[in-house]
Amino acid sequence: MRQNTSRKKTSTTRFALAAALALVVGGLQAHDGTSHTGGIKPAADKAVVADFDIVHTKITTEKNIATFHMAVSGKAGKSTPAATGRLAGSDVFSYVWPTTIDPYEVGFEKGAGILAMAVTAHPDFDDTPLYDENGDGKLDNDGNLWHSHWVVLKPNEACGPGALAVVDIPEGSKPRLPKTWPGFPILLDSPGWSPTLNAETVEVKVPFDDIGVVAAGSFDGVTAGLRVNASVHVPLLCVVDVFKVASGNLSLPGKPNQ
Repeated sequence: MRQNTSRKKTSTTRFALAAALALVVGGLQAHDGTSHTGGIKPAADKAVVADFDIVHTKITTEKNIATFHMAVSGKAGKSTPAATGRLAGSDVFSYVWPTTIDPYEVGFEKGAGILAMAVTAHPDFDDTPLYDENGDGKLDNDGNLWHSHWVVLKPNEACGPGALAVVDIPEGSKPRLPKTWPGFPILLDSPGWSPTLNAETVEVKVPFDDIGVVAAGSFDGVTAGLRVNASVHVPLLCVVDVFKVASGNLSLPGKPNQ
C-alpha cells in the first residue's frame, strides 16, 4: 500500500502548477529552533506530511558552487515509496527546485523545458548507473537511497488535466544530452552530486561552469510524487501528486543569494 502523504490531487492544483511553469518556458520563518534568512519561507501546514512540509528553501552561490537548500517541518527523507517489485506504475518521491536556468547550461538542448534540480528516492529502479550509492559493489540496486538529478519538465495532458511530466525523448531522435545521462528515454541527468539530508534539511551542492546563470535566475521549491507510466511508455514519468509548493502558486519568486 502506498504511504499516505496527504496528497493534493485536484486538477486545479495541477493546472496552477503547469501554468506557472509554462510561463517560465515562455517575515522570517524558523525551523528546528533556528532562524533562516533569505529564500522562500512558507508557514508550516499540518495538512501536509511533515517530511514534505516545506518551511524554507533557498539557493546560494559561492565561487562556482550553487547550494540548493530546503527545510521541512519534520525529518527530511523519512518517507520513501513502498516497493512494488516492478518498474511499471512505481512511485518516486522528490524534493525539487524548479528554476529559470536554461537546460542548455547543464547539457540539454536550449529551451527544452523547465530545468529543475531534484533529490529523489524510488525503490523499484536505479537510474544512477555510474554510481554505487550504498557501497555494496553493485551499480543497479540503490534507487531507494536519496540521490540527485537534473530533470526537464513540461506540461503533458497525457498525465492528467494540467499535469506535468519529465520530457520524453522520441524514438529515433538524438537530442543534446549531458554526459551523465543514464540512458532512460527522458530528459533526465544523473550527475552524481550527493545530497545531504540532516534532520529537517535537504541540501545538494552543484558546480557550474558559469555560476552567473544561477545567480541571474529565479527558483521555487516543491515536494512531489511522480509515477512511472503503468505501460512503461510515453509519457514515461508523470508528476502525479504535489505535496507542497513553497511559494503557494509556483511563481518562482526566489532569487539566489537573497
